[in-house]
Amino acid sequence: MLTALSIRDIVLVDVLDLEVRDGLTVLTGETGAGKSIILDALGLALGARGDAGLVRHGAKQATATAVFTAPDDPALIDLLAERGFEVASGEDLILRRVVTADGRSRAFVNDQPAGVTALREIGQALVEVHGQHETVGLLDWKTHRALLDTYGGVQPQLSAVAAASETLKAADRAVAELKAAAADAASRAEELTLALADLDALDPRAEEETELAGERAILGAAEKALADLADARTLLGGDKLSQKLASALRAVEHARQRAGQAGAAADHPVIVQLGAAAEAIDRTLVEATEAIATVDAAANAFDFEPGRLDKAEERLFALRAAARKLNTSVENLPVLRVRFREQLRLIEDGADAIVAAERQASAAREHYDLAATFLTSAREAAAQRLTAAVMQELGPLKLDRARFRVAFEPVADGRRGPLGVETTRFEIATNAGTDFGPLDAIASGGELARFALAMKAALAGREDQRQPVMIFDEVDQGVGGAVAQAVGERLQRLSTGAQVLVVTHSPQVAARGHAHWKVRKSDTAGLTTTTVDALDEVARQEEIARMLSGAVITDEARAAARTLIG
Repeated sequence: MLTALSIRDIVLVDVLDLEVRDGLTVLTGETGAGKSIILDALGLALGARGDAGLVRHGAKQATATAVFTAPDDPALIDLLAERGFEVASGEDLILRRVVTADGRSRAFVNDQPAGVTALREIGQALVEVHGQHETVGLLDWKTHRALLDTYGGVQPQLSAVAAASETLKAADRAVAELKAAAADAASRAEELTLALADLDALDPRAEEETELAGERAILGAAEKALADLADARTLLGGDKLSQKLASALRAVEHARQRAGQAGAAADHPVIVQLGAAAEAIDRTLVEATEAIATVDAAANAFDFEPGRLDKAEERLFALRAAARKLNTSVENLPVLRVRFREQLRLIEDGADAIVAAERQASAAREHYDLAATFLTSAREAAAQRLTAAVMQELGPLKLDRARFRVAFEPVADGRRGPLGVETTRFEIATNAGTDFGPLDAIASGGELARFALAMKAALAGREDQRQPVMIFDEVDQGVGGAVAQAVGERLQRLSTGAQVLVVTHSPQVAARGHAHWKVRKSDTAGLTTTTVDALDEVARQEEIARMLSGAVITDEARAAARTLIG
């Protein structure tokens, strides 16, 4: 709901702050007092075109600010988010527009800079304007389908069509993807067959490159280690060392025997030293034999299959060559092998898969067509009810020669979309014998505004169809008496649970208001300004009496005003 409107330096208004109530608010005043300025200022805040002519003479800039209660409409919240505006829960929505004296314009949403286009989109989601020169919303045929659907309560059928549309879209996408994949695979069939044959022959394994690289490193190190061990064995002397040590031991033993034969006692120093020498040589012989055996055992530990290094290198080079040929890594070769096999199988089995997918898509189309038929029937029934409701409203509003209808046309290209298979347009014939045409075929601004009122009154038959804020500018132009009374009754009815602002010259309409603003123009020190007074019951009665009698307000006019107000 609109809660406040602040105007600064717009045309004849210098400073004006208005609080807006729920229900029906009427704006009255003498011709030329500036009632249109109030609506122009609100329109400016909602994104209407602004120029330097709106800036009050002598002022640097004009400002219009409209304050709305915190939005709770999911569509509006989504729109704000899409345009980059964050509105906290429970936070008022403030639209502000500034126009400078040189014609430049700036827009703000909750003090965040905004483009005028975004401001206009948000404004149109908040307020409907029906006036002498424009009718926002109803004239745009793209809004008619949603209006009819909400009026007819066809949401269950619409949801079923939307779900069927998504299922059909997924089924058609699956068919297209299978056909594209099969066509691509078929064009590469020969290439895939040769590549798969090479990979089958190669038979790559996961992690094989890492294993082969490690094995090659070990085998390369083994050859060098064996060479080092051969050098060690050569330096140890091998069997010759053992033979020499054995010969030396025998020689020492012979020397000890000769010393003993010569009469040397066992404890003779010579005998003792020769024994010690023999023991030392014997230990050396044992250790030398063990050393040679240990070196031989170490060499035997490197006993690999002959040519194993060459085989490992050849395998590694073959894997890497295959990877280069297929423009991939060695690690990915097993994966490619499986993929190539699946692609070739797709060529063989693809026709069956496509047939199955097409069968599912055909079933999805049949399901969609059935759901769309139910939706179309529900819309046609709603159109009949809406036509009857609108026609019932036209007579009392002096549009008794007009005829209304809801026209349906198939959507372009026979598309099966989430909104059904037909477009919806509200059409009118203004006189007997004339053809139906779009709503803007109504030439008279007053008739257009009254027709909009008839439409809104008919659509308001459903609670969820009512707009939160509606503005009618001189909807009663050119009518009076019973017709003006009918206009007032419908405006009052339309304002139940909503918010309606109307500029009127009709006392019958003004008497129906829940709130009454009087717009007046005054001259002070040679400066003309427009102000707005919120009237109490006494002042309201006096204003309606003025509207009835003119400049001189009579007691009869006051009595008639009291009667109108009821």
